[in-house]
Amino acid sequence: MQHLADDLTDCLDSADLFRSLSELEGEIYREIDNRKTLRFEWKGKGYFVKTHFGVGWGEILKNLVQFRLPVLGASNEWHALNKLKELGVDTMTPVAFVSEGWNPAKIKSSIATRELENTVSLEDFCRGEISITLKRRLLEKLALVSKQLHDNGVNHRDYYICHFLLDIESSKQELPIVYLIDLHRAQIRSETPLRWRVKDIGGLFFSSFDVELTKRDLYRFMKIYSGLPLREVLLKEEDFWSAVIERANRLYLQDKTEIPDWVSNLQHLKKGTRNRSDES
Repeated sequence: MQHLADDLTDCLDSADLFRSLSELEGEIYREIDNRKTLRFEWKGKGYFVKTHFGVGWGEILKNLVQFRLPVLGASNEWHALNKLKELGVDTMTPVAFVSEGWNPAKIKSSIATRELENTVSLEDFCRGEISITLKRRLLEKLALVSKQLHDNGVNHRDYYICHFLLDIESSKQELPIVYLIDLHRAQIRSETPLRWRVKDIGGLFFSSFDVELTKRDLYRFMKIYSGLPLREVLLKEEDFWSAVIERANRLYLQDKTEIPDWVSNLQHLKKGTRNRSDES
């Protein structure tokens, strides 16, 4: 299976697309095990290409023993990118894809995407000072994206704010443009299981712990993600949000000794106690 957009027909050999992609020269961004990520330029435009050289049976068996679905190559990201495009979720644009072989341990594959220009990761952006208005707009955007993914059977598996890129010029818009990236472990089903919803939102929440958020910020996210009035969220989905907070806490405490004070103030969700002011 392969795809080649018009952008790169003069750059790549469609008759031997995998070799053509794997032999590109450029700046290597990451090279681990049997996967390489490289940036290259063609006709003044930037592109990224991820090449998979086969995961091996050891990696497959390790994942199966842990009841995890192994990622065999670039096809996972190819399908996820196209699914997000179908849903209208901003993400990278794939311009080339190829997958070769039938042996799952030795599948060779590669995917190329257009570079997202004039963007910054939300993790880096939120380290600086941002206005309350912009913070709330970004929060609303992430809640809408999360809802759209999970309501349509997609979970990311590495759902952290570092995997969202903000279009800098859009930061003054009512709803800023944020691109979701690094989809090579994403899963697509007819319906997103509860445990994967918890893992995704817990990861997103954990990665935001060092951003100055408030309890009201979290409640705003909960309302948008759930699509329910806050009173109903607190009554009907307390177990879900309790699990989200517990997962976020566990992730944070792997490297830190204590969670931020503002997060500690949310522990009432775990204890089943609420104030009337919470529901306003």
